[in-house]
Amino acid sequence: MAPTLATAHARRWWMAVTAVIENLLFSAVLLGWGSLLIMLKSEGFYAYLCHEPENRTNSSVDGNTMDVVIRMNGWLICKEQDEMLNLAFTVGSFLLSAITLPLGIVMDKYGPRKLRLLGSACFSVSCILIAYGASNPDSLSVLIFIALSLNGFGGMCMTFTSLTLPNMFGDLRSTFIALMIGSYASSAVTFPGVKVIYDLGVTFITILLVWAACSGLVFINCFFNWPLEPFPGPEDMDYTVKIKFSWLGFDHKITGKQFYKQVTTVGRRLSVGNSMKQHPKELATQEGNKLCLSTVDLEVKCQPQAEETPSFMRSIFSPIFMLSLVTMCVTQLRLIFYMGAMNGILEALVDGNLDTVGKMNVVSLYTSIFGVLQLLCLLTAPVIGYIMDWKLKECDDGSKEDDEKEPSKDGKQPKKRDRQIQKITNAMRAFVFTNLLLVGFGVTCLIPNLPLQIISFILHTVVRGFIHSGVGGLYAAVYPSTQFGSLTGMQSLISALFALLQQPLFMAMMGPLEGDPLWVNVGLLGLSMLGFCLPLYLIYFRQQLQRQKKQTEEDASLFVKINGSNTQEAFI
Repeated sequence: MAPTLATAHARRWWMAVTAVIENLLFSAVLLGWGSLLIMLKSEGFYAYLCHEPENRTNSSVDGNTMDVVIRMNGWLICKEQDEMLNLAFTVGSFLLSAITLPLGIVMDKYGPRKLRLLGSACFSVSCILIAYGASNPDSLSVLIFIALSLNGFGGMCMTFTSLTLPNMFGDLRSTFIALMIGSYASSAVTFPGVKVIYDLGVTFITILLVWAACSGLVFINCFFNWPLEPFPGPEDMDYTVKIKFSWLGFDHKITGKQFYKQVTTVGRRLSVGNSMKQHPKELATQEGNKLCLSTVDLEVKCQPQAEETPSFMRSIFSPIFMLSLVTMCVTQLRLIFYMGAMNGILEALVDGNLDTVGKMNVVSLYTSIFGVLQLLCLLTAPVIGYIMDWKLKECDDGSKEDDEKEPSKDGKQPKKRDRQIQKITNAMRAFVFTNLLLVGFGVTCLIPNLPLQIISFILHTVVRGFIHSGVGGLYAAVYPSTQFGSLTGMQSLISALFALLQQPLFMAMMGPLEGDPLWVNVGLLGLSMLGFCLPLYLIYFRQQLQRQKKQTEEDASLFVKINGSNTQEAFI
């Protein structure tokens, strides 16, 4: 039985903690591709594409020869195998992002519960398929495509549904969004952890079957704790208001401010009818924004109607969304290419004097280091969320309570920051910082020094956590909460389509460039400069909002309150 929204709110801390753990272990684990690739090769996936040369060389290979075949755990490995497995990774990573558009539309309408249940089931099936393929890789290697597709779909279901959970944390929403995205990005550490267990002697099939069983715990947790209804945003729900709705029969269906809006019409009719009978003269002077219901269980002072919510198409074609697409497309391509080609890049940087076994050991070591550093996403992503939430508690949210507060000792009303302007300012700072880190990452990739790549690992990890958290916080700040899932899905779909370019870039690096990633990195570094377009526009947009606010304040100064009443009249 699904819990009510009120019950889910009471369990919000349990749900948040478990969502972080579940994201770490089951969401975007495909991002730890480097470690999974080594295990797949060791288990013989697509080893049948490799053929032994006539003149066999087992201990070493000529550094200038690309066709020499070597073995790993008794299985042949070769360039053709790398290309096929990288294609499977491209398909899985594409679904990891592209599926978010339909997920967002479905989640905005029906809530996260059903999608999370489906995602956990798909993840379990993906683990079982990989294990089944490992039992006979010569015949079942093709299952890796289906398994990685289900893995990407299931992982994104769990990631995407967890992004609605921060709605229950009010002004800390961006911080919790960053925490969820940080745990999603840190899930790349999972496969390196699995590889450590694999190296200790536990069989690959056993690991995957246990992992599939653990995914069932996600299903059980969601079944008992996640509600059917979508989580309303802080603008649509006030969780601090406790009202008894049992006498109406739908307390778990309509709550908070959504309830207020629906009962306003009935309440006004009852109030007006009673006033017309008892105090007909006072009705004419009664303020229109006072709601007086014929029940003592609910007493609400309604706020003036907010501006009309922009349509979904208008939000899509807004400059902020379009520029965020440019930023995400460029960043996704930069990050996905590095993850897919990392083993090849490291092999090109390894000392040429080492034999084949020595090179493979060095690459395996650096791959493990990269995997461990993915935990930095969980530690650093809340930093960008904190930047997005900076000083929002000190801002004026436009409510009348702020206008009715007592003035300071000098008789002047304390001036507060404008919430919308502060949100835009915070987003601008976050994207400037993130793009500077992205450019730094591109520069370190150009330097052919193997130990320096550890700095590249750190910058890659931090940027991946920052960019998703920044975009999620920006959408939560600028657009209605009812469009958050759809807009995030549209952005992920387009950026995933653009990131498919990583496959031809990988083929170019392995083919004409002979394994040298220099010119690919130079091109991607130049492309990264486009990421600064978004913060530049946010500066311009902030100036527009400041001018509008100043004009509103000047217009308001033309009105004064007369006779100590709340009625404003023009002063000429």
